[in-house]
Amino acid sequence: MNLKIEKLVGLVMLMSAYIGFAQQDPQFTNYMYNPMSVNSAYAGNRGHLTVFGLHRTQWVGLDGAPTTQSFTIDTPVGRNVGLGLSIVNDRLGPSDEFYIDGNFSYTINVSDTKRLSFGIKAGGRMLNIDWSRGQFQNPDAVFQQNIRNKFLPTVGAGLYLHGERSYLGLSVPNFFTDQHYDDIQQSVAAERLHFFLIGGTVFDLSERTKFKPAFLVKHVVGAPLIFDLSANFMFNDNFRLGLAYRWDDSVSGLIGFQLTPQLLLGYSYDYTTTELQNFNTGTHEIMLRFELKSKERQLKSPRFF
Repeated sequence: MNLKIEKLVGLVMLMSAYIGFAQQDPQFTNYMYNPMSVNSAYAGNRGHLTVFGLHRTQWVGLDGAPTTQSFTIDTPVGRNVGLGLSIVNDRLGPSDEFYIDGNFSYTINVSDTKRLSFGIKAGGRMLNIDWSRGQFQNPDAVFQQNIRNKFLPTVGAGLYLHGERSYLGLSVPNFFTDQHYDDIQQSVAAERLHFFLIGGTVFDLSERTKFKPAFLVKHVVGAPLIFDLSANFMFNDNFRLGLAYRWDDSVSGLIGFQLTPQLLLGYSYDYTTTELQNFNTGTHEIMLRFELKSKERQLKSPRFF
């Protein structure tokens, strides 16, 4: 009897947290190291071929919690054009979604120190839903038909204003409002528009220490704002340490090692600050970034964004 009560309480807490923090598209704590995941205009902006991979395990210990893998590759093409490919695999409850998108950016000079990039993305995602999976289900969900390999197109756009020390971006990753698994209603519902605002700047605290505050604001139509703040430090161009806070959701610790001039390894841990903390042991995220730099660029300090 106590076990049933505990499961019931857990279900209520889970649904309350989801209502306050609805999640449709995947979220990342290390967003500041891979802005192309939310803004196509970032494609090619590092000035060389960049390959990024990330694995996220959210709310460890909670059945049906999200797990996400992300892979991106982008490169400049000529002087003003950037191209990129983004692949995401996301599992949440009974749903599996596989995203693949091509990204294109075009950059113009707006001043001696600022450049503005325009980005578009196009691709699609495959939606699979197996209603027999997971224990937190709508009682009627088992009577719904499974969905197998349903293709849904994606088209998005973004703007990215940047200089040597700061950046600001606005984007809509997908203008289409097709079907999507809804974690609140536990049913298939309409995809909602997502708006992302990102920004950050870099300060030299000393010859060997850089400080980068950054933010991400995510607005999903019909849901509360999601607001991320982060503060990262880079020491001697090869060690990174930071903290992050997601409003009314979690606090995070971040660490990164520049293993070689080409390879960055990073890890983050999120501690849940809502009632869900009683039902999970946190969120883990690990990422790798490989950059194919020219010899000239390898002699310079690594960019912080």
